[in-house]
Amino acid sequence: MRLSVEALAPRHFDGLRRALDSVAREKRYLAFTEAPSIEECRAFYASIIANGWCQRIALLDGEVVGWCDVLPTHGQARSHVGTLGIGLVPSARRRGIGEPLMRAAIEAAWASGLRRIELTVRTDNHNAKALYERLGFVVEGLQRRSFRVDGEYADSYAMALLSDEP
Repeated sequence: MRLSVEALAPRHFDGLRRALDSVAREKRYLAFTEAPSIEECRAFYASIIANGWCQRIALLDGEVVGWCDVLPTHGQARSHVGTLGIGLVPSARRRGIGEPLMRAAIEAAWASGLRRIELTVRTDNHNAKALYERLGFVVEGLQRRSFRVDGEYADSYAMALLSDEP
């Protein structure tokens, strides 16, 4: 197993969209239940690069198996805040990939000037919550019925990580 974590580049676009679609169709981890169109994804990924935003890609033996991004929130008063999103295809889970992927994205987010990173995780996603807590994220609240898939509601936790720098 040869793992590499890289900044998003155009060569990753199609593999990243496939990974996103794979995780989305599980209907457990993301707000998406399927990936947007190839064209929409390519345009979104290109905007991440063009704006210098933070997205890291996990490659296992050269294949995209996951991503972690920390994208800016809207509004001048929240310009120091980013929202973290992460996903790993099923075959890449529980293999020690999530932590180095997240660490790389968090480091890039701090380097870009962000000082707070927020995320949302379903309350039944115990493995992800444990990873986030290991990396210093703290639960700030419970969001009731924040996900609805196939008519079923799920609660989530709002979590955040603050930079050591003010």
